[in-house]
Amino acid sequence: MSKSFEIAILGGGPGGYVAAIRAAQLGYKTVIIEKDKLGGVCLNWGCIPTKSLLKSAELLEEIKHSKDYGLEVENVSFDFKKVIMRSRDISGRISKNVEFLMKKNKIEVIKGFGKLSGNNKIDVLDDNGKIIDSIETEKIIISTGARSRTIPQIPVDRKKVITSTEAMNLSEQPNEMVIVGAGAIGVEFAYFYNALGTKVTLIEMMDNILPIEDKEVSETLEKILKKKGIVIHTKATVDNVKAADDKVEVNVTINGESKIISSDIVLNAIGIVGNVEGFGLEELGVELYKNHIKVDKHSYQTNIKNIYAIGDVIGPPWLAHVASAEGIHCVETLNGLNPSEVDYTTIPGCTYCQPQVASVGLTEQRAKEEGYEIKVGKFPFTASGKAFATGERDGFVKVIFDAKYGELLGAHVIGANATELIAEFTLAKSMEATFESIIKTVHAHPTLSESVMEAVANAYNEAIHI
Repeated sequence: MSKSFEIAILGGGPGGYVAAIRAAQLGYKTVIIEKDKLGGVCLNWGCIPTKSLLKSAELLEEIKHSKDYGLEVENVSFDFKKVIMRSRDISGRISKNVEFLMKKNKIEVIKGFGKLSGNNKIDVLDDNGKIIDSIETEKIIISTGARSRTIPQIPVDRKKVITSTEAMNLSEQPNEMVIVGAGAIGVEFAYFYNALGTKVTLIEMMDNILPIEDKEVSETLEKILKKKGIVIHTKATVDNVKAADDKVEVNVTINGESKIISSDIVLNAIGIVGNVEGFGLEELGVELYKNHIKVDKHSYQTNIKNIYAIGDVIGPPWLAHVASAEGIHCVETLNGLNPSEVDYTTIPGCTYCQPQVASVGLTEQRAKEEGYEIKVGKFPFTASGKAFATGERDGFVKVIFDAKYGELLGAHVIGANATELIAEFTLAKSMEATFESIIKTVHAHPTLSESVMEAVANAYNEAIHI
């Protein structure tokens, strides 16, 4: 006998479980179908455990530089397995917190693989493909997320050639690692393993690491990472990866010249692709686009009237906070609340290496390409009293304004706590704040956030401390 619900959600990641909670708050009888742990990739194999690993690396770096602060720390060592174990423990506890939220909001959770067998019906399958449950529902929200993208040149075996999932759960620390792809995932793992002593080579086919970031930020980060000992090859393509005895050989073309790089481990970090296979989309005629589900971004409805999709499975930006925002908007639209649409121009992007990188809006180059006459302001952390006191002087704050109307077009931060500082710019941009409102807002002293005010003031020749 099938169970009946008003909203059924496929996938319990940050899009799915947040949508479920909002649906429950609005009075819908809601169910989540999840084949693995609640929290999805983000809580279990992405956002949260990587931040645990990165904190361990950051702390180790600080201890090694303790003399700079007048402290003597001798015989510094670490236990790689315990570093990994801490991240797994944190993920497990947060996943249980999500389970608690499901119970608190009276959301039913069904374990298994959900497959759409009709516009209003979902079969739940076990690991062997046997139907173990069946539900009927008025609305379906697909939030099945994404997985690491693979290509034939880099055959992933999850032992010597791995993805980010294996990279955060290795049993032993490799002596050497090649990372293919220098987006946020590749750069974060490069920082982590380098800080622990692994010889890291980072390969990126574009002109710069973090290629979607402002070029000045990317170039600054590249210089800093090279000083830390990370070997970086940009404008480089991987021709093939082959196992050779106990090593892996990476055949790469750099500036037109072929080279073989030998390594213990190769991490494939070239991007992600939506999980669209196997749960009945093709049979129902749900429209796909470039391995993602095509939706109307006003409502997140697919071409099938009562089927919706949110999060990584509908394409970029592939960010947990975007999936959550889309989930809330989708449910509120279903409820007739007429919420404001998700503004994709005010989505912050963050990379949690040290120094951190964060941005919102247009880069300087993109603003020029779109025809804006711009004003650019910068404030280096070398001029910040707080950064001086804490010994975190790498980086800067950079802002881009429309010269005609004073509109904030983009903001970029590289430095300590950049991923926290970007929130002020995100709020300012979403509220259409003017440069004057930011400059005239009194910022506490001494703080890194003063650099936000100073960078904006610099764009209008009003900066005090540079």
